[in-house]
Amino acid sequence: MTADHSLVRLETLALVAIGGFAGSNLRFLATDLLADVPGILLVNAVGSAALAFLVYEAEYAGLVGRRSRVVFTTGFLSSLTTYSTFAVQTALAGDPLLVVGIVAGNYGLGFAGVVAGRSLARRVANGTGSAVGGGETA
Repeated sequence: MTADHSLVRLETLALVAIGGFAGSNLRFLATDLLADVPGILLVNAVGSAALAFLVYEAEYAGLVGRRSRVVFTTGFLSSLTTYSTFAVQTALAGDPLLVVGIVAGNYGLGFAGVVAGRSLARRVANGTGSAVGGGETA
C-alpha cells in the first residue's frame, strides 16, 4: 500500500488523534495540578525535551518507527505543549517582572530541554552502536 493510499492516510489521522487525545489530557492534568503559568512552563519544557529526543533519535539511531514518531510528535507532543497559551499568558501578565519570567522560563527551559533531549538521543545512539550522522556538530 502506498503512502498516499486513503487507508494509510486514515491510519495516520487516527494515530495523530490518539496522540493528541493523550497529550491534551496530560496538559489539562498538569495545569490542574499546578497553577496556570508553572503548568504551561512544565509542559512546554518537558515537551521540548521529548520532541528533541525523538527528532535527534531519528537522525542518529532510528530506533523509533515512523508510526510511533507520528503518534508522539504530531499527536501527543503537539497537544501537550502550548506556545499559544504561553503567548496569551505573557500578554495578560500585568507585572513586567512576570512577563520577563514567563518569556525567559519558556524559552530558556525549552532550549535547555532541546539540548537535554539531543544529549540523550546521542547516548542512545552510542549505546546501540549506530553511527551518529547528519553533520550536526553542536
